[in-house]
Amino acid sequence: MPETAAGLPAVLAAMRDPRARRGIRHQHSVVVTTAVCAVVAGYRSYTAIAEWVADVPDATVQALGIAADRRPSEAMIRRLLQALDPDLLTMVIGAWLAGQTRADIPAGRRAIAVDGKALRGSRTADTAADHVMAACDQAAGVVLASTDVDGKTNEITRFAPLLDQISDLPDTVITADAMHCQREHVTYLAERGAHWILTVKGNQPHLHRQLTRLPWKTVPDATRDDDRGHGRREIRTLMILTVSTGIDFPHAAQALQIRRRRRRPDEPKRFTTETVYAITDLHVHQAKPAQLAAWIRGHWSIENKIHWVRDVTYDEDRSQIRTGTGQQVMAALRNAAIGALRPAGVTNIAVANRHHARDSTRPLALLGIT
Repeated sequence: MPETAAGLPAVLAAMRDPRARRGIRHQHSVVVTTAVCAVVAGYRSYTAIAEWVADVPDATVQALGIAADRRPSEAMIRRLLQALDPDLLTMVIGAWLAGQTRADIPAGRRAIAVDGKALRGSRTADTAADHVMAACDQAAGVVLASTDVDGKTNEITRFAPLLDQISDLPDTVITADAMHCQREHVTYLAERGAHWILTVKGNQPHLHRQLTRLPWKTVPDATRDDDRGHGRREIRTLMILTVSTGIDFPHAAQALQIRRRRRRPDEPKRFTTETVYAITDLHVHQAKPAQLAAWIRGHWSIENKIHWVRDVTYDEDRSQIRTGTGQQVMAALRNAAIGALRPAGVTNIAVANRHHARDSTRPLALLGIT
């Protein structure tokens, strides 16, 4: 897939149209681009997307490639979105967004966070909620790849297939939670030429015990950050030890201890302390302590940048879309909208949704259509 293009429709045109060729009135790339424009404006469902298409001026739909007197119906939009391959859609849109934002990313290694999320709105009385796992560019806040998993315990088996969707992995830093601290994963990443930072918890008891027994009391803080805001205070420290020998984990070069002390807003004099351990294959000369701290914190921030926005701003957990791949496709459209807004300097997605809803040409300009 091309990584850059004049606009989103040109990239989406490379996808296969899942519909029968007979009777097609609207190109699938046009309909999907229209849906992304509606989601950028804050619309959350098939019906809402169809209402946006029906209400915008003739000039807007014509710019999208739709005849003003033959706009797509809700039924047509719904059937197409329910038939799309959500993983391919995410990969195509993610490649386009990455190409658009690459010039704005600071120099150095790219960091990609791997994390999973349950689509609670897809749960029914007879079936569990769908679960998806995504790979997100930490700096740009863009979801690059996504894959469906059968349940939380199956994320491990989907790790390699997820990253197989990303061709440009050499020299990239992959961050993941404790579930993915697996020997098979680091072997796979070594074969792809990527580096990694993995959290270590109780699911690896022997490794976790080894890390806790390292001489941390003799190690000075490598970095220290003190954040204050909204009545809260958080102090984060990072300690680093070289562990070329003595740690039973392949390719491990350094051990990390991350300590977070948080002051509770309701009890200003009381702090809670959380200590987390991690390992990385990056050697001392390959990454400075400040870079390691930024990548670790960047992984945790994906919850706020992507998952929280989808749950709260787009109300994803209460979505009633359940047929076909509709729930995963709508999640991909939300990721596309968030990924397009972040590089534009947006920090509040809800405000940006209202801004783009007031003028139908603004989503088109954001996506490079006009």
